[in-house]
Amino acid sequence: MKAKSLMVTRCGWVGNDQIYLDYHDTEWGVPEYDSRALWEKLILDGFQAGLSWITILKKRENFRAAFANFDPNVIATWGEEDVQRCLNNPGIIRHRGKIEATITNAQAWQRIEADQGFDTFLWNYVDGAPLQPNLERTSDVPAFTDLSTQISKDLKKAGFKFCGPTIVYAFMQATGMVNDHIISCHCHAKLA
Repeated sequence: MKAKSLMVTRCGWVGNDQIYLDYHDTEWGVPEYDSRALWEKLILDGFQAGLSWITILKKRENFRAAFANFDPNVIATWGEEDVQRCLNNPGIIRHRGKIEATITNAQAWQRIEADQGFDTFLWNYVDGAPLQPNLERTSDVPAFTDLSTQISKDLKKAGFKFCGPTIVYAFMQATGMVNDHIISCHCHAKLA
């Protein structure tokens, strides 16, 4: 007797690569409340600017190795020697501006973390719970919103770089601040 294969409906952006399928099904849109993990995801979204997300996913472990497992307290102390080391690392995106911004962003993270907690700073924008737009089609998903624009401005005011409204909205989606799984996606209901 032949087993029936179950068709799983996913968001339209996923594609067929297993790393993308796994990311979509287990991580994207799942609320993240850990300050360090939130910072890591914001940094990776900044590195993604101008590239596809799958490029970042495939290099994520290399990024973690190159950037001290995204420990902002370590990275905040880095200087030119560390920038050069990263620029010479073929396993990551070698963009001086983004590497230097990672150091600056670590220092900004430290200030926010000491003041109120980076997690609290971010989740206060959505009253601590994911926004639920209940979108029907992938084409309904915005590139940015008024809220991502405001968060972007506030992050920049706090000293962050590479955090424009589109990057911030992608970050909000990735960290579950907004549930942008389309309603027919198998992940939508469990995150609603």
